[in-house]
Amino acid sequence: MSGLVNALVIVAVAAIVIVRQFRARAINTDRRWWLIPAVLAVVALREPGILDAHHRVESAVVLAVELVIGVATGAGWAWTTRIWTEPDGVVWTKSTKASVAVWIVGIALRIGVYAVGAALGLHQDSSALMCALAATLLVRGGILVWRAQSLGTANHPAPAYGDGMRSVGRERA
Repeated sequence: MSGLVNALVIVAVAAIVIVRQFRARAINTDRRWWLIPAVLAVVALREPGILDAHHRVESAVVLAVELVIGVATGAGWAWTTRIWTEPDGVVWTKSTKASVAVWIVGIALRIGVYAVGAALGLHQDSSALMCALAATLLVRGGILVWRAQSLGTANHPAPAYGDGMRSVGRERA
């Protein structure tokens, strides 16, 4: 994919994820929460421009720093997300104002890393940013699923009407 297409994919995924997280959402721990990050990582890693051919070591360091920032952002986002259990046993989440601060710091750090890379004369492809976004989403999803499971009710379905009623034998006339 071209850099423009990668940038559009990154912006679209980030916008969708961020908007969805500021609404209360039920967590289903059986869901494949890792699928979108895995697809993003595969798309990012298959691109040949993830490392600058003329500055391999420097671009690998910048990529590693980008991944560390992505992991830290994902962890910070997950731990600043409110999580609660409703009386029916369903676990819900909603990002908080602190989550916004985590995103702002993460974006600022990424801009700083990009500026350092540009000052070093590195060619920086958008696939490094996509890889870091995949790391962010993967870490956040993993921590939230772990937190939901620790509440002990995330895998139990909500009770249906009539659950818990005693069984009545057949009436005889």
